[in-house]
Amino acid sequence: MRLVKSFAFAAVLLLSSALSAAAQSAREDIEAALTKFTDAFNSGNAVGQLYTEDAAVLPPDGKRVDGRKAVEEFWQGAIKGGMKNLTLKALEVEESANLAYEVGAFTLDVPSKDGAVSAVAGKYIVVWKKGDDGTWRLHRDIWNFGAAQ
Repeated sequence: MRLVKSFAFAAVLLLSSALSAAAQSAREDIEAALTKFTDAFNSGNAVGQLYTEDAAVLPPDGKRVDGRKAVEEFWQGAIKGGMKNLTLKALEVEESANLAYEVGAFTLDVPSKDGAVSAVAGKYIVVWKKGDDGTWRLHRDIWNFGAAQ
């Protein structure tokens, strides 16, 4: 009986450590993807490849944008419109199977109609989807302006 209890305890420890490692791995992968996103955006390059094929972006006060190609066009429009110096910070990441959600904060320089640049801050939630290749990609992306905390 003692051997069975010891085995059960060891199995629980092993499982909890594996789950913890998986959650850490998702966070690390998502933070690496955020770096790729900001590097690409701030360089004026494509970010669409970081989204799933059936991704959706839900911008504040705007229409939903569906599909990787349309999402890419949306972000290229933002870049061409003069948005720059994007920063992203993951505040929370939770994973379940091939989905994860991230709550984060951002800052961004946005030009006004008169050409002046204003720094804005906001918060976002992204639903990430892990592909068959093991890569986490943005699946749903929504944000608004105002302090994250």
